[in-house]
Amino acid sequence: VQLQASGGGLVQAGGSLRLSCAVSGNTGNQYTVGWFRQAPGKEREFVAVFRRSDLSTAYSDSVKGRFTISRDNAKNTVQLQMNSLKAEDTAVYYCAARNRRIINSQLMNILSYDYWGQGKQVTVSS
Repeated sequence: VQLQASGGGLVQAGGSLRLSCAVSGNTGNQYTVGWFRQAPGKEREFVAVFRRSDLSTAYSDSVKGRFTISRDNAKNTVQLQMNSLKAEDTAVYYCAARNRRIINSQLMNILSYDYWGQGKQVTVSS
C-alpha cells in the first residue's frame, strides 16, 4: 500500500484547508485510512479515520464538528476538510492506512496502522 499526501499550508485562524491522501496498491476492501498529527514537542495524535468496510468515520474530540473526513471514489483518495481552524491545529499531518480488519477500539491507536504517507505541514496563524 502506498500513500501520497497533498494539501495543507498556511492559513489564518478561522480559515479552511484540505488535505488529501491518495491510496494505491493492495488495499483490498477492508482498508482503513486515518489522519494523525504531530505538533512540535508533542506526540503524534489521532485526528480522524475512515473505515472502508462500513463507511464509518470517527474524530477526535478536538476536531469534531470542524473537520470532515471523506472518500473520493473517482480519485481513490481520502480527504480531510478542515474548517474553523485554530492555532492549536498547527502540526504536521500524516495519513496512515491498514489493509486488514480493524475493530473500533483500534481505530485511534497509532500502532494499528501499517502504512504511512509523508507528513504535510498545516500552519494556522492567530
